Amino acid sequence: MENQITPSFVLWQRAEGALVLIAALVVFWHIDSGLVWWSAVLLFFAPDLSFAAYGLGRGVGAAIYNLVHVYAFGLLLLAAGQVLAMPLLAGLGALWLAHSGFDRALGYGLKSAESFSSTHLGRIGRHR
Repeated sequence: MENQITPSFVLWQRAEGALVLIAALVVFWHIDSGLVWWSAVLLFFAPDLSFAAYGLGRGVGAAIYNLVHVYAFGLLLLAAGQVLAMPLLAGLGALWLAHSGFDRALGYGLKSAESFSSTHLGRIGRHR
């Protein structure tokens, strides 16, 4: 049986992403990370640099891109920062988590080794 991506699945995933984005930004707001606003904006988009791993091939690119775009990665950084009393690390984790939520809210999902435009939320880009 083929796995079908339904419109309601995508809608729920996007709504969840928006909630994760908002919650993570609220957490970031309450952490005194020491980051100035412009560096926080730059760091918010830093996980997208992982697309460069596609230069090593589709499989490696998808694996690395997904590693840095799962919610768990940001949560681990955030938790480590809290446990180790390192507000900068906690702030980076919150921003990383917010970025993953932002991507999901926009409909960008975790990548398949098939191609960059094939995600767990369906196809993205011109060839949808």
